[in-house]
Amino acid sequence: MALNLSATQGMTGPRGVLEDFGAGEKAERLNWRVLLELLGFVRPYWRAMLGALVLMGVNSALTLIAPLLVRRAIDVHIAGGDVPGLLRTIWWMAAVLVGVLVTTIGQSYLLSWVGLSVLRDVRQRMVAHLQALGLPYHDRHLIGVTISRVISDVSVVHELLTEGLVTIFGDLVVLVGIVVIMLLISPRLALLTFITLPLMVLATALFTRYAQQAYRETRTRAAAVIGDLAESLAGMRVIQAFAQEMSSFERFEQLNRANRDANIKAMTLSLLFLPVVDVLSMLATGIVLWFGGQWITQGTVTLGIVIAFLSYVSRFFQPIQDLSQLYTTLQSAMAGGERVLELLHTVPQVQDAPNAQELPPLQGAIELEEVHFAYRDEEEVLHGVSLRIAPGEVVAIVGPTGAGKTSLANVMARFYEVTAGAVRVDGVDVRQVTQRSLHRQMGIVAQEPFLFPGTVADNIRFGRPEATDEEVEQAARLTHAHDFIAALPQGYATPVQEGGANFSVGQRQLICIARALLANPRLLILDEATASVDTLTEALIQQALETLLQGRTTVIIAHRLSTVQRAHRIYVLDQGRIVEQGTHADLMARQGLYAALYQRQMAALDVD
Repeated sequence: MALNLSATQGMTGPRGVLEDFGAGEKAERLNWRVLLELLGFVRPYWRAMLGALVLMGVNSALTLIAPLLVRRAIDVHIAGGDVPGLLRTIWWMAAVLVGVLVTTIGQSYLLSWVGLSVLRDVRQRMVAHLQALGLPYHDRHLIGVTISRVISDVSVVHELLTEGLVTIFGDLVVLVGIVVIMLLISPRLALLTFITLPLMVLATALFTRYAQQAYRETRTRAAAVIGDLAESLAGMRVIQAFAQEMSSFERFEQLNRANRDANIKAMTLSLLFLPVVDVLSMLATGIVLWFGGQWITQGTVTLGIVIAFLSYVSRFFQPIQDLSQLYTTLQSAMAGGERVLELLHTVPQVQDAPNAQELPPLQGAIELEEVHFAYRDEEEVLHGVSLRIAPGEVVAIVGPTGAGKTSLANVMARFYEVTAGAVRVDGVDVRQVTQRSLHRQMGIVAQEPFLFPGTVADNIRFGRPEATDEEVEQAARLTHAHDFIAALPQGYATPVQEGGANFSVGQRQLICIARALLANPRLLILDEATASVDTLTEALIQQALETLLQGRTTVIIAHRLSTVQRAHRIYVLDQGRIVEQGTHADLMARQGLYAALYQRQMAALDVD
């Protein structure tokens, strides 16, 4: 069952979105702690990753061998007129090419398999943790922010953990191998070629210095776009109702433009760096041709050595280009990885105690003893609330807007933890039992009825998936939902559109009440269950609730006082304190806050 017991939240503009994503944070250098923790996700697939690394190593070695075979063909076989030897070398070169092809395919398959597996694992772990974080987390974070972390941030992390790391290994093998081979076959020519390395180191250092912040900014801006879009789509009805399409579009345009500018800045850095690498590669090639050509005429080096050097020089700068691009991936992955780990390290405000026990079948007694509550560091909203509810009793919590009624429901259901005091069910402190065992015996019917994707029958059996079709229909009949469901073209198999848009608010609420009845909870919380419907639909829902309430301990959070007159006891809440309690008749006779609220509502109905 769905319940939105959120603290009141205002509209979130671009600044709010960016703050939620930590825009403006100072970029750090490579965070090895983050990288090592991210590598933990690959650990279950270490055999496949080892295989990919071996194949990459073989692939790199074969790539290094090819120029040596060319040198041998020129200096030995062609120079010596050894046609059979030349043919053998050509066959060896063909074998090398086949080896490169096979190892490339093999490593690509293994990396794809590991990458998709890691992607699945990380997202599953994040979703499981998001469920454990509960309402305190989700009430304070934009839906779009959360979606971006699970989808976008995880994707860039997966790229680093699979293709990125293996490619880094392969490029390093090629670089080291080229340096060693060049030094072995001609130390003088190799040292002259390496004159360009200090320039390359300087260019790379400058690039990495400015790329860090640029690529962190791209992650933040992209996430802000996703977050604002998700919020705008969720609030489209309100946007259109207040004719704010243009302001909403302008806000998105501002974020989208900032996202474009951030990506252009990052792209410009890459476009400036890559030509520098090409220029240095051409400079190294020129050095080989100038000095190598002279030394060939002097007989100190062979033509095969110079051609091999030219091949190695072209290969030498390619890994450097690859590594520079991988650095940008690394920066994005660091930013995304920090977001992912930040979420996974977020400690749930409500969590089971180490020695928490399973809650046995309830009788239904509820007791609040001197309960104080505040939403995190905000001002306290409940001040020493104490009340007792007997098993099977129907109790109403009423009061003016902002009195703390929904906050009281939050702590009763243990969606939030009390700041001080205790909430007990059947004499057991709810902090001493597992949340799951408590919520399995608790039913919620919220003010805004929520239906999930699937059929009508799927939604009714949501709290009890094993229920038969007959039990689903019986629950619908008892809650007066069967008639309109049966009249649907596909009956109980009718698909539910997003947000239940193909049903009225009253119909959605009746389906939610049938869902609660089928789950057969011992404790029931009705949070403004009839506040969003008209009076005719309210009467039908009230009949359904009469069936739902039978034999259950029920707490009714109500604004419409006409719905609570038959409660066994009514608690009147004002500014976080219980100021009155008693039956409807008692409270009316007292002529206090309850009587004033009731008379005001009745007068408003008379005017209507």
